[in-house]
Amino acid sequence: MVNDIANRKARRYGMVIGVKPDKIEEYKRLHDSTWPGVLKKITECNIINYSIYLKELEPGKFYLFSYFEYTGTDFEADMEKMAADTTTQEWWSVTKPCQIPLCGEDSWAMMEEVFHTD
Repeated sequence: MVNDIANRKARRYGMVIGVKPDKIEEYKRLHDSTWPGVLKKITECNIINYSIYLKELEPGKFYLFSYFEYTGTDFEADMEKMAADTTTQEWWSVTKPCQIPLCGEDSWAMMEEVFHTD
């Protein structure tokens, strides 16, 4: 049987958010031991190749950049499914205090892809 995910074209997403300097180590520690239920929900919501990067862009100003690929057919529905998950909600309740939303967003700000090559 051919893997269905492998046959779907992935859509790429990038997002950015600030991170509180005094919470960076906590944020890293949390992600070193990401809860299995959170990882399971990410997979169930058709997300693959998920990465988060940290960068200090100005002295004392740190940002997180996330990248993931979405292989499903209804991104909004899958994101609603993820947001409704109680384990994910609990995870967000411990990670969100580390973050600084940008651009008036409540959470991560979506970025526009301007270049890609395989």
